Amino acid sequence: MKINIFWFRRDLRLDDNSALNHALAEGIPVMALFIFDTVIIDELQADDPRISFIYETLSGINNQLLKSGSSLLILKGDPEILWRKLIKTYDLNAVYINKDYEPYSSSRDLKVESILRQKSVTMYRFKDQVIFEEKEILKSDNNPYTLFTPYKNRWMQKFQVTWKQEQYSIGTTEQNYFKNIFAFPSREELGLKKSLQRVRPFDLSVIRSYDRFRDIPSVDKTSYLGPHLRFGTVSIRKIADRAIRENIVFLSELIWREFFMQILFNFPHVVTGNFRSKYDNVPWRNNESDFEKWSTGQTGFPIVDAGMRQLNETGYLHNRVRMITAGFLCKHLLIDWRWGEAFFAMKLLDYELSSNNGNWQWAAGTGCDAAQYFRVFNPNTQQLKFDPNKEYIRKWVENIDKPDFPQPMIDHDVARKRVIEAYKSGMR
Repeated sequence: MKINIFWFRRDLRLDDNSALNHALAEGIPVMALFIFDTVIIDELQADDPRISFIYETLSGINNQLLKSGSSLLILKGDPEILWRKLIKTYDLNAVYINKDYEPYSSSRDLKVESILRQKSVTMYRFKDQVIFEEKEILKSDNNPYTLFTPYKNRWMQKFQVTWKQEQYSIGTTEQNYFKNIFAFPSREELGLKKSLQRVRPFDLSVIRSYDRFRDIPSVDKTSYLGPHLRFGTVSIRKIADRAIRENIVFLSELIWREFFMQILFNFPHVVTGNFRSKYDNVPWRNNESDFEKWSTGQTGFPIVDAGMRQLNETGYLHNRVRMITAGFLCKHLLIDWRWGEAFFAMKLLDYELSSNNGNWQWAAGTGCDAAQYFRVFNPNTQQLKFDPNKEYIRKWVENIDKPDFPQPMIDHDVARKRVIEAYKSGMR
């Protein structure tokens, strides 16, 4: 019996799933597949909370499929090797995927497509994790935008024309799933461990008041959408639809996400290098002891230390505090933004390459549409503005009022002068 395969990746849901819906609409039985890609997970701890979240989400999806007499096929390994086995095991008609725009994922998908083509199996790709993908929002000369505001204006113009026409689900029936029950593997069988950190459920009720509370870290008015958008447990179309109805400032944050995605796709050198090459020779200090104090929340600057301790304990970090902590590392300590980016990539539950890279380069002043190098935020001023009563700080820094809280590791004025001179000396 010929079957189609839908390959889950960054789209871990059954509702409003573009490629899955198209696969089911074909009328040929659809087998749902997920691969724990060892090229990715071998670089992570066995108890990485993001892997735990994926495992638990897949378990929920599998339980839903069991109700229609189907199930998930879960595999672990190198996708290229596994797909060579799959095309020998099953009589495949086609493979359906939602696009992933990151460099490794794009390269992997091209290799898998080549393997499928050898057996005359077509791979169909669909847009799913974004409203507009890498080539849909372009300047009049068909080049990509590198400044956010004109990109946002064009994005909004196009969205307002199309958003009411979006279909959030395609009428398909459960009987189109492949009727085969695969054993759902245990964590032990997959070499995984349950994490103590948890991905929180998202809360869309905060969208309406987002503009009023987004800069106040002591108030828990965070949507916690980040990991859910990263792994596709929620439809970006539904979120954008609600945002444009309730809060345009929240929608702007979604647009920032897509802006950085298209920057990464169109300018892949940003993965390891500065968007602006004129900053390639900035003489970073890269002091390992200073980095250790920053990463463990021991800088002596309360708002910075609170943020880093929140990150280490929970895997979350308030957006305003992300800016403060990142700017402190690059500007006050003169440590290469790539060090901070790698640390956040390891710790953040909502880590997404494009946004992490784009925001770190923004903080360092080396990216597109970035804060100028001479803009050096004073952490103490930021604290007085956004956490004047130290409510957020006291939540994460238990010893804030005790003698053992460290003294500031550097004077702000000294740091500001030093970084400006360093940038000037290193610019081409």
